[in-house]
Amino acid sequence: MEAKSYELGDVVQMKKAHPCGVNEWKIIRLGADIRIKCEGCQHSVMIPRREFDKKLKKVLVQANTDEN
Repeated sequence: MEAKSYELGDVVQMKKAHPCGVNEWKIIRLGADIRIKCEGCQHSVMIPRREFDKKLKKVLVQANTDEN
C-alpha cells in the first residue's frame, strides 16, 4: 500500500464528512498527533497520526511550499 503524503496547510478529504456537512479539512498541526480544522464550521480536532492515516481519503489542495 502506498503511503499518503501530506504537509502542513494541505486541505484533505476524510472518509466521513463532518456533521456540519463539509468534507474538507485543513491540516494545522503535524506531529505524533495531527490537528485538522473543518473548512465549513472551523471546528478543530486532534487525532493520532495512525488514525489520521486510516481515515484520510485524499489530498484536495496542496499548500504552497515555496521556500525561496
